[in-house]
Amino acid sequence: METARGTGTEGWWAARLPPLGVRSPFARDALLGVVTAVAMVLLTVGTTALAPPEDAPARAVERWVLLLVAVQSLALALRRVRPAACVAVVVATQVALVALAPDMSVRTLAGFVAAATLGTVLPAGRALRAAWAVAAVEAGAGAAVAVARGAGADAVVQHAGSAVLVWGGAVLVGVYLATRRDHLRLVQERAAQLERERDARVRAAVADERARLARELHDVAAHHLSGMVVQAAAVEKLVGRDPDAARAGAAWLRDQGRETLDNLRQVVGLLRRDEGDALAPVPGVDALDDLVRTARDLGDDVTLTRAGDPVALPPLTDVSVYRVAQQALTNARQHAPGGPVRLTVTHEPAGVLLEVVNGPAARAASPARGDHGGTGLAVMRERAALVGGVLETGGTPDGGWRVRLRVPVADDEGGRR
Repeated sequence: METARGTGTEGWWAARLPPLGVRSPFARDALLGVVTAVAMVLLTVGTTALAPPEDAPARAVERWVLLLVAVQSLALALRRVRPAACVAVVVATQVALVALAPDMSVRTLAGFVAAATLGTVLPAGRALRAAWAVAAVEAGAGAAVAVARGAGADAVVQHAGSAVLVWGGAVLVGVYLATRRDHLRLVQERAAQLERERDARVRAAVADERARLARELHDVAAHHLSGMVVQAAAVEKLVGRDPDAARAGAAWLRDQGRETLDNLRQVVGLLRRDEGDALAPVPGVDALDDLVRTARDLGDDVTLTRAGDPVALPPLTDVSVYRVAQQALTNARQHAPGGPVRLTVTHEPAGVLLEVVNGPAARAASPARGDHGGTGLAVMRERAALVGGVLETGGTPDGGWRVRLRVPVADDEGGRR
């Protein structure tokens, strides 16, 4: 018989018995057999002690009954390593019990456990066929032994019927447990697969965002380095003190700046995967009006509010605020279609605060569903981390969603305000 599948409670016991020194399946089954044997022997002794004297078996017969009960229970130690041997011992001892006391119904838990084990270690079809075959053998042998021992018709029917009920019913329980366990395993595997796919999408989205960051970093660096080159050229012409040395230093600075600019373009060019215009200007906070206008053209209910005195933002901070607002509007469109969106930009003494709050989806609309969600927050966190900002996201009391980005702004001396 096959033993590829374990019982439904195997995982539960496997997690709790190893600290007691019971680690292998055989050791766990042996412990089960010993516990069952002790319980069944005690139950049999109590039952015979409470039985009327005329119904109680003779003392010699009782000792053999207790021995068979113990042997039948201990056979459970073989239920997974040798399931065929376990079933054979259980059936043989049950027939022997009928032969010893044909007018009594002595049956232990071993038959139930062995039948349920068939349902868990065998495919459902084979388990059912095997259980019904075992039930037929035990019922036929038990009935024949009972008749040979002179038992009445009621006792014969009782022994045969109990065999069918035990093996037929318990195997169905085992099949159910095995099916449920396999279903749970498939659900867990599916959940793990979905988690891996989600992580892959997040990594891909972060990689795409970093590629776009490379383009923007190139544009920003190009702006600063171009200014350095211009300044160096001016110094070369205007410095009057030690003009030769100043000219030479300025020329070196200009050449170094040009070389750095060329190298930066080469390196960042390898990282680029932008399909848009590489010469297009990088959007910033000033471009949020166009972003909101585009969103309204798509049918979104978006309002933009500005507060505070606008200040010139560092290029990376400027574009990062824009990109977070863009991603927040995209998320709102996907997950709360039709819901109102309020976008607020507040210029504070220490930095800039961006807040995008969307309400729940409109009743007439349903959230968009697809296989490409779950990456927006990762992209926004990447942006916030780039400029040292703090990103906060979470639900609102009315069932909407809030995205809040706070980024510091450097003062004229290069420190944080």
